[in-house]
Amino acid sequence: MYKVEVVENGVQATNTIDMLNNQGYSKEHIYIFAHDKDRSENLTDATDTGSVGMKEQGLFDSVGNVFKKRGDELRTKFESLGLTTTEAEQYEEVLDQGKLVIVGSDSAEK
Repeated sequence: MYKVEVVENGVQATNTIDMLNNQGYSKEHIYIFAHDKDRSENLTDATDTGSVGMKEQGLFDSVGNVFKKRGDELRTKFESLGLTTTEAEQYEEVLDQGKLVIVGSDSAEK
């Protein structure tokens, strides 16, 4: 199970992460996405949240992301957390608008 929130900036992201954490999501199972890879990595580091890696995606998708366009990579990561293909496409479009997407996952195990 997962919960998705859309926010405008880092301050809102921090507040949303705290809210999810208070709802029982551990920080290592809260993921923050931005369309810009550097922004995403910086926010993940600043908020001490999880990052979608090989454990969540599996070896094939993780290695494949190296060769994908950013939008394709983001959709793959969303899907690895349990979102449907349609949801992944919708949230990737939200990222195109400069917003942030935060996903709280019950477990990183897939």
